[in-house]
Amino acid sequence: MEKGTSIGAAVNRLEGREKVTGSAKYAAEYQAEGLLYGYVLNSRVTKGKIKSIDISTIGDVDGIVKVFTHENRPSTAWFDFQYADMDAPPGTVFKPLKDAIVRYNGQPIALIVAETFEAARYAAEKIKVEYEEEYFETGLSANLSRSRKAKKGLASLLKPPPPKPTGNFELAYAESSVQTDSIFKHGTEHHNPMELYATTVIYRGDGKLRIYDKTQGTINSQLYVANVFGLKMKNVQVLSPFVGGAFGSGLRPQYQLFMAVMASLELKRHVRVTLDRKQMFSIGHRPPTVQYTRFGADSAGRVNAIFHKAIAETSRFEDYIEIVVNWANMLYPAENTLLDHELVPLDVFSPLDMRAPGGSTGMHAIEVTMDEIAYRLQIDPVELRLTNYSIVDKSSGKAYSSKELRSCYIEGAKQFGWDDRNPQPRSMKRGNKLVGYGMATGIWDANRILARAEALIHPDGKAEIKCAVTDIGTGTLTVMTQIAADTLGLPISEVKFSYADSKMPFAPIQGGSFTTATVGSAVQAACEALNRKLFKMAKNIAGSVFKNCRFKEMLFSNGCMFSRKDPNLKIAIADIVRTNHGRPVKTTNAAMPNPFKYAKKTRAVHSAAFVEVEVDEELGIVEVKRALTAVAAGKIINPKTAESQVLGGMIWGISKALHEETLLDDNLGKYMNPNLAEYHIPVHADIHDLQVLFIPEEDHHVNKLGMKGVGEIGGVAIPPAITNAIFHATGKRIYDLPIHFDRLLS
Repeated sequence: MEKGTSIGAAVNRLEGREKVTGSAKYAAEYQAEGLLYGYVLNSRVTKGKIKSIDISTIGDVDGIVKVFTHENRPSTAWFDFQYADMDAPPGTVFKPLKDAIVRYNGQPIALIVAETFEAARYAAEKIKVEYEEEYFETGLSANLSRSRKAKKGLASLLKPPPPKPTGNFELAYAESSVQTDSIFKHGTEHHNPMELYATTVIYRGDGKLRIYDKTQGTINSQLYVANVFGLKMKNVQVLSPFVGGAFGSGLRPQYQLFMAVMASLELKRHVRVTLDRKQMFSIGHRPPTVQYTRFGADSAGRVNAIFHKAIAETSRFEDYIEIVVNWANMLYPAENTLLDHELVPLDVFSPLDMRAPGGSTGMHAIEVTMDEIAYRLQIDPVELRLTNYSIVDKSSGKAYSSKELRSCYIEGAKQFGWDDRNPQPRSMKRGNKLVGYGMATGIWDANRILARAEALIHPDGKAEIKCAVTDIGTGTLTVMTQIAADTLGLPISEVKFSYADSKMPFAPIQGGSFTTATVGSAVQAACEALNRKLFKMAKNIAGSVFKNCRFKEMLFSNGCMFSRKDPNLKIAIADIVRTNHGRPVKTTNAAMPNPFKYAKKTRAVHSAAFVEVEVDEELGIVEVKRALTAVAAGKIINPKTAESQVLGGMIWGISKALHEETLLDDNLGKYMNPNLAEYHIPVHADIHDLQVLFIPEEDHHVNKLGMKGVGEIGGVAIPPAITNAIFHATGKRIYDLPIHFDRLLS
């Protein structure tokens, strides 16, 4: 069966018109007669116990239906594992309204349900809560001495611990021609997608619910609700057809889902709970992290010793972990390594995966350290990476399934004009602006896990593919339609991809840049099985021209099935389906890699980022004038949506380097800027010339499609590239993110 023309085409988003015209409906936009509204009351203290909650103060507020607290919360599941989800770290999952204990500032402590949202919110302001406060610890830097190893759990399968030490790091480091010794600090970041978190629960009676939820996993939310509330899986339907951004914040069920379901079941009414922007700062974050690097290299620039240690924040009740220190030895084949990752439990909510979790943090420290080595030895930073280039992942001893990173360096540098720079720091100026060039390497896992899909052909010859996967704005709907169209030999207009419904075939949570590889493989497998079924049906038609043909001779194109040997032997797919007595022809297939064969190679997507900055010599203001990211991510299914993903990652990289930080007052134990006025993110004036360059690559070890994910790779190399460019411009090496202008004035 030959390939079609949909894969590789720059197809516009199929849902684009709905989104830009406002006809796309999000979780908080589904209406129902008699819908009630819930508003969450959050704790104003950081740690302690609730002595009393006085709701008598809201007696004069019209439309109040009920107030839920820990004192009247309906009974739910007893065991901790029943609250776990597909992304839960080791520890005890937080249970809303479970008891009077306050574990972190902003913890939900009550739900006010009313006839209108305004009444519920107003009542929440009037409720009087008396606390018994306790001593708390929320500052990472002040508690580094309490760091410990993370507990082991199921999460270790996807987030493996650092590799064991190799060689003799201390000896190799001591004998190195160049030695670096640096400390990096990364501030807290909070997810702030455009769409606020919301859940609308439609009560259907007898324990049956239809739930519209903002989530990155419909089945994950379904499992959570069924387990926590003791409902049958078949009676819980979760839908999320449109998601206004998530970036990891929707990987786990957020507390508005629990609140809305609890209220709906108790009141036997339709209920909606929506979080406001301030409450978005209470549902998880990228953890603040302190990193220590010591790299040793010989006089030619070959890195022979790598030490990388990270100490990160976690909550008191869960051990959230990231892959922070594993990357350096995957890229640079040093023989002597010492890698470590520890956690500090604090009185905060559990951190949560945020786009490129761990990679965005760790690669900054690694690539700034590599830049230090380059300047110390007066070696071009690109040349230094090529000197240390390896086609083997030294940390595991496995060869890469594919690695076109060398081309990323060479082609990226050429298109960016890297050789035009004067390598001497503080040597390039444009008016009163210091000009700097910087570059860095990016790497991210290229994984694939289990998914299922259903493929069917209707009597009119049109196809429909079904899978429970969500589309969080990445172009999943469009890309899956392209894969199905090519596999079935149909134009895109004849294929419908139905998704984001927990009653459809299984899909995992959408994250980690594995969705297209995972679900795309399932879609491809289901469509291939459907083609085989259609071929068998065609052979059984009386007088079939395909009686003596074999399936591998068949070509599916333009809605017909052809014989490669004799193109005159053909039949319309619709004619085959009509022999099925007016019923559609369908198949359901799962796709999962062979774990033994799959594990024999390291699978990764790679990039090289190049950045030009201007730094105002008097004011210290930094502006990113140009940035280019060269990416090797296997076969690109849709260049337009893939470019959009990488551009989004690049913008977030600029934000991480120069803007984004949640400030926590350790005396109060609370975040002081939980809003988009003071939580700084880039605006149009901050973003200039961004370019994405895709390097040709195919990887059929990862999947038959030959593709890898691009969701995370766009962001991991930009922060260190900016940091390195600032050094080239100013001669000042900044180790902490975000970089504030005052650091450049000192």
